[in-house]
Amino acid sequence: MNRLADAPSSYLRQHADNPIDWWPWGEDALAEAARRNVPLFISIGYAACHWCHVMAHESFEDPAIAAYVNEHFVAIKVDREERPDVDAIYLQATEALAGQAGWPMTVFATPSGRPFAAGTYFPPERRGNMPSFLEACTNVAESWHNHRDALQARGERVATGLRRLTGAPAGDRSPDLDELIGRTASEFDARNGGFGGAPKFPGTPLLTGLLALPDGQRMALRTLDAIEQGGIHDLLIGGFARYTVDDTWTVPHFEKMLADNAQLLGAFAVAARLRPKHRAFADAARGIVGWLETELRTASGAFATSLDADAAGEEGSHAVFTRAEFGELLGDDAEWAASALGVTEAGTFERGASVLRWSIDRDALSDDERARLERVLATLRSARARRPQPARDESVIAEFNGLAIDSLVRAALILDERGWLATAQAAAEGVWSVHWNASSSRLVRASRDGVAGSAPGTASDYGALALGFIRLAAATGSGAWMQRAELLLTAADAHFAAPGGGWFDAAGDVPGLFVRPRELEDDPSPSGTSLLIAAHRLLARVSDHLDETGPAAAGRWPLLEHSARWAGWALRDAAEDAASGAGAPAEIVITAPDAVDAWPLAVAAAQLAPSGSVVVIADPESTLATPLLEGRIRVTEPTAFVCRNHTCRLPVTDAAQLPAAFA
Repeated sequence: MNRLADAPSSYLRQHADNPIDWWPWGEDALAEAARRNVPLFISIGYAACHWCHVMAHESFEDPAIAAYVNEHFVAIKVDREERPDVDAIYLQATEALAGQAGWPMTVFATPSGRPFAAGTYFPPERRGNMPSFLEACTNVAESWHNHRDALQARGERVATGLRRLTGAPAGDRSPDLDELIGRTASEFDARNGGFGGAPKFPGTPLLTGLLALPDGQRMALRTLDAIEQGGIHDLLIGGFARYTVDDTWTVPHFEKMLADNAQLLGAFAVAARLRPKHRAFADAARGIVGWLETELRTASGAFATSLDADAAGEEGSHAVFTRAEFGELLGDDAEWAASALGVTEAGTFERGASVLRWSIDRDALSDDERARLERVLATLRSARARRPQPARDESVIAEFNGLAIDSLVRAALILDERGWLATAQAAAEGVWSVHWNASSSRLVRASRDGVAGSAPGTASDYGALALGFIRLAAATGSGAWMQRAELLLTAADAHFAAPGGGWFDAAGDVPGLFVRPRELEDDPSPSGTSLLIAAHRLLARVSDHLDETGPAAAGRWPLLEHSARWAGWALRDAAEDAASGAGAPAEIVITAPDAVDAWPLAVAAAQLAPSGSVVVIADPESTLATPLLEGRIRVTEPTAFVCRNHTCRLPVTDAAQLPAAFA
């Protein structure tokens, strides 16, 4: 037993019984390496990472390998979900030292944490030019013994290079959106949807940006349609895997992450608004929420981080079916169901099994065929529930919950699902009650079983949670959520502000970091900078605060001009800034004698509102204080006010009149 048994991180606990003498990241581990005068071996991964499990079984559980590591290194385990600040530093270092990076990440560093050698997965035995893990450790240990000064100098050079990357030069002009869309279209996979080849990720931040642009919507909608139909979509219980190993969205790595699904929920809701007759988009959004509520919701109401790719030690075994299993389970429906769900005799996965995917036009099904399909899915769902299930990462991460809260509120309005507001509010209460330290006015990033961890909140945590809270305040008329959002943004500006505008990802007083990371890319999630910009802008719309995010936004323009693929939220901001007339963002105030009565008009408004808009719902009992509500609360029937730039149109009481109010 090492030091990880009581860690709040599920990933660290997975390694508690390893013979390697793991330390959690912290000053104590660095001090121990300095005392022994040995290098650090830093292993970074996350609980749902399949290849992290593989390397653990092959190498970290081997007593001989562990004995060598314990003798020659101080070994540190890092959960990238819990410590994205540490992960960001060593990810950039690994890219510089090894030419590529990913997880599991393997880093060798000086006792002060300066990296001098790095890689990703190492096998238990040499494979061609790839050394074994023990071989890599031996080479480093011998070099440390014989050439220590050279390794320390290399580590310092890498650290100096990383410090140069933390600047964010402002762009001298706003991006040319037509040019950006043209270059993005050249990278688009028109046949399969998405961008790039295998392995293929949805790239939801980019889809978010494209959905805000009329000329970009075709690419976004085609991609969302493709992944909704593909094996990346869990047809039985909802939600989406992180990525596929092919470029046709057929075979996923089966881990399912809160961060990915929270973003996809928002994207599918917007797609449903743009294409209301295409039922699949709304169905996908409802499937995600169903999965969140049944599979990820914790006792506090907040959401856990992920579900593993493996079940009973086998990747995907819980989710795939063979043609023979279809025959046993479905009887006379088996052949029709196999054709409808892409199950073949040869299989699309491993050992003759297939990943379920849509192979029929569901919009063309008759009522009888739709009932037949529902019967088939129920039978398969029941069979799947009897199998060993993947483990859940019980960590509650503030950032990911903030993304989920924001998307739940937006989707609730667009899809007329008022009950989702209660789900969002429960998640918000669950995070706030545990993660916010009122005495220090600071946020912790992670908790487990209602107990806050020690990992400090990052800019992404403050930004995402503030964004979700503002959205929730607007939809519920609750002043408490707005006050909490303002506390978060005030704290973020105090602890993360960077010279010249914008924010670092880590606070200035976080111990053990030799550089303050500052990631501007929106991939695979929006950056901390993007999240804080979004929160400040939404606050400005709802509360009539001055929007002072211009310098921070300008810091992302060079990245956006280089490639919109990695700056999707910056693309959305640029699109909303450029929008005019009926396409410009609006503030829509819906008031009624009772909030329940306001809901139908609020839904109609949300379904028409351009990107960047906010819907504020209030009644005489609302505690939300904003100039938008002044003189508009005391109405005798549900009433809508559509406002832009501090000017509101005449009030509307009939949903049929709303399109004219937006024009």
